[in-house]
Amino acid sequence: MPQGSSQPLPRVVLVVDENSNPFEMSCAIEIFGLRRPELGRDLYGFRLCAAEPHTRMRDGFFTLTGVAGLDAVDTLAEGDTLIVPNRPDTDVPRARVVLDAIRRAHARGVRLIGFCSGAFTLAEAGLLDGRPAACHWMWAESFRTRFPRVRLEPDVLFVDDGDILTASGSASALDLGLHVVRRDHGAEIANHVSRRLVFAAHRDGGQRQFVERPVPEVRDESLAPLLAWAQERLAEPLTVADLAARAAVSPATLHRRFRAQLGTTPLAWLTGERVALACRLIERGEERLDVVAARSGLGTAANLRARLRRETGLSPSAYRRRFGTAAGEALVS
Repeated sequence: MPQGSSQPLPRVVLVVDENSNPFEMSCAIEIFGLRRPELGRDLYGFRLCAAEPHTRMRDGFFTLTGVAGLDAVDTLAEGDTLIVPNRPDTDVPRARVVLDAIRRAHARGVRLIGFCSGAFTLAEAGLLDGRPAACHWMWAESFRTRFPRVRLEPDVLFVDDGDILTASGSASALDLGLHVVRRDHGAEIANHVSRRLVFAAHRDGGQRQFVERPVPEVRDESLAPLLAWAQERLAEPLTVADLAARAAVSPATLHRRFRAQLGTTPLAWLTGERVALACRLIERGEERLDVVAARSGLGTAANLRARLRRETGLSPSAYRRRFGTAAGEALVS
């Protein structure tokens, strides 16, 4: 919405607990807390809060002071977001007052996010039983042992289960944060935020959180040149065989490189890029589905509808109503 609008911004509150990780806190601030004058609007109203007036961060690197008290959580309502605490000492129980505040927020319909070991906090609060979740691979076995009723998704970047979202490791906090921006504000805005971060605009949550990247013995086998080449030709009938030919390798070798470097398959990557392009075209005002399908390489309007619903949960018309706003047009004017 434009600056000065009477409509309130969606609120995001991050709870910082004793021994929390500074990295995830910084990721949240970068994505949800920065002003966006270049967009002509801010995206969220952001606050930090803590149960204590002085909160010692991980390994005593510094002490956080001057933030709101835990009562900031109780100001949140349905449509707002609460990011729960994470910390490396997962065996130490969270403070009861923190867990109680998280439970009250969830009961009011507040969306909950756990970065990295934040899944432990949500599980301790009893909010993940019977639900899927992600956590860092280092703590997967410990998590399964302590919380057997949670459906831990092994080896993924993040899990979006609607009102509760969890990210696996530190850097995947950025992936999940951008996913939330894309869900709230559309692909065009999320791409802008990612460019400001100088970070990949979209990595699907189902990608592997840990990938093998052996150092090439002779030549650079980075996929970057191939990806850039393909992104400029999404409207063309590119196939995995075309990508392999461009890279001068066999399709089997190309699959291995995609798995090793991106944690996904060439076809899944290509489809994801095409859906992201289709979203941007819809946001920019293109109303003809056959044109969007052709320009994004998805082929037919029927395939566009199916792919968009699978990726975003919305039909093209619903996506246009939600994200095809003047804010998106301003970015390309």
